[in-house]
Amino acid sequence: MSDTTLGLALASAALLLFTAGTLVTKAAAKRLDLGLGFVVATFVNVVFSAAVLGVQWLLRGEAVTWNAMAFWLFALAGFFATYLGRWFFYESVVRFGPAKASVFQVSSPLFTALIAWALLGESLSPAVATGMLLTVAGLVLVSLKPGVAKAIVAEADAPASPPLDRRTRLLQSVLFLGLCSSLAYAAGNVLRGMGIRRWNEPVLGALVGALCGLALHLLFMRDKAGLLRRLCTASRGGLGCFALLGVTTISAQMCSIASMRYIPLSIATLITLCTPLLVFPLSHWLRQNHDPITPRTLAGCGMTLLGIGVIVLR
Repeated sequence: MSDTTLGLALASAALLLFTAGTLVTKAAAKRLDLGLGFVVATFVNVVFSAAVLGVQWLLRGEAVTWNAMAFWLFALAGFFATYLGRWFFYESVVRFGPAKASVFQVSSPLFTALIAWALLGESLSPAVATGMLLTVAGLVLVSLKPGVAKAIVAEADAPASPPLDRRTRLLQSVLFLGLCSSLAYAAGNVLRGMGIRRWNEPVLGALVGALCGLALHLLFMRDKAGLLRRLCTASRGGLGCFALLGVTTISAQMCSIASMRYIPLSIATLITLCTPLLVFPLSHWLRQNHDPITPRTLAGCGMTLLGIGVIVLR
């Protein structure tokens, strides 16, 4: 198997795991507060990745060669992606709803490509760039619900109550929070790519990032004193769903980080963010989504598949 094929296979595995995580999140959010749930999921990220790392070391039977630079790159990726990106995304979901917040996530591969080009000199051929643009445009069509674009524009133009100055309104807008989330995730992806290319330890890299994210979540979360009480009184089903989410997301991160060693960072990120292409039909099948399948949705799916086909068959 060639390096490119292996990278695409790992990124596709991450896509399937992220899709499963998205479906679990939809079910879990009905049973447990998202803020508490994400703490549970991040804690499980740490526990599960540590367990996988222990099994890996037992099977490999040799010590890990230390790489301080890569360690700090993975830790910094945890700050940007696991903590900062998730915080901005969570804030935008709470303030404006998941439909508006999710629109900005599909721009992350483009930001990843720009940052990777600036920092790593990683360039894309015209065919691959065209495929990326087609894929992103298709994902926007699939994930953008009717009226969401108009609602985002209206929210930006609407007067605040009480009245706020222009700078405060910008900082509290869905545009600012959504773009900051997308940029933070992109920065985290580039840092993970830089780390895995210096230190071929995707499981350990995922663990380091998860530890950093969990520490920051606990440090800056509200009502830390009441965390144990909230966990004791929380829905057991909700806790179980978010624990499962923790397993799926950290497993997806391991596959995604591993794929970045073999294929360009922007392509790995693009493939793993194609979750709307799978989530939408699966949500209908599982009766989690009652939105109709429209010609716009079908056109978006076609554009996404065409873009991916251009990238894979380039």
